[in-house]
Amino acid sequence: MILQQRIELLSKLNAFIKENDTHWQETKQKAERENPWFIQPFIEKSVNNISDAFLSEAQLKQWASHYQVPHINPHPKTVGIVMAGNIPMVGFHDLLSVFVSGHKAIIKPSSKDRALTECLVQQLISYNAETASLISFADNLKGCDAYIATGSNNSGRYFEYYFGKYPHIIRKNKTSVAILDGTESEEALLQLATDMQLYFGLGCRNITKIYVPRQYDFIKLLDALKTFDYLMDLHKYKHNYDYQLALLLMNNKFYMSNGSVLLSENPSLFSAISHIHYEYYSDKKEVEEMLGTNEDVQCIVGKGFVPFGTAQNPSLTDYADGIDTMQFLMSV
Repeated sequence: MILQQRIELLSKLNAFIKENDTHWQETKQKAERENPWFIQPFIEKSVNNISDAFLSEAQLKQWASHYQVPHINPHPKTVGIVMAGNIPMVGFHDLLSVFVSGHKAIIKPSSKDRALTECLVQQLISYNAETASLISFADNLKGCDAYIATGSNNSGRYFEYYFGKYPHIIRKNKTSVAILDGTESEEALLQLATDMQLYFGLGCRNITKIYVPRQYDFIKLLDALKTFDYLMDLHKYKHNYDYQLALLLMNNKFYMSNGSVLLSENPSLFSAISHIHYEYYSDKKEVEEMLGTNEDVQCIVGKGFVPFGTAQNPSLTDYADGIDTMQFLMSV
């Protein structure tokens, strides 16, 4: 299958997503039944971003051209993909990269996120049966030529042990932060609230910690976060909120809340669902330099960095962990 055929198939897939027929709607409902964290608004957000940012024919052609992807891959390899399941279709970009580069993908999807990806692969196969020889699913990824694996720090050690001797990309825990200066507009804070609470904060591009100047007024931010008060209607989220609140109370920790989100001072970059950490700074430049070399940081949101409200709108070239997946695949 030549490059142009693969791009045309992906363009057809984009049309399928946008058409939103009964089969696709039922698949999205199935995804929520299989994983209650995948509520419909969050599934729609993820799917629409993939459609808008990844799958237009013009975007794909420009992307492939940048890496000089040949019409036919002269030495196609088998690439095993271990997908995460923290947000809907988080592993789709890896599959897309392997398919466009002309390699063969064998996917081990997360048990928390199977339905959506499997449906889209079946659609591609329905357009061109040859796709079945290029994309498949397996519970065991032995015998691949290269691997792309995403998971936690614990699973990362497992991946290193099994895949380390092959060409590989292994991703571990990452999170994102925001640097505020206190002059942010109401609109910017509403957008920041989305960066924090979209996908329940489970994505590596979600803001789990903010850096603020001394005497920062948190009231406007807490008001902006009320946009996501509806999450408290979901029992899984509410249980997390109640548990985090209990921990703060039992440990006699100072905290702030608007009734659906907790804010507390904490040096850790990582925070739990419904809980955002903050830390004061006196020298903004010093914070920027410190975060710029921190391997746990996926992206920084703020003035001069990733714009507010766009953290969860990655483009084709916003590679996870800053590792260029396409460059890796072109060199395998």
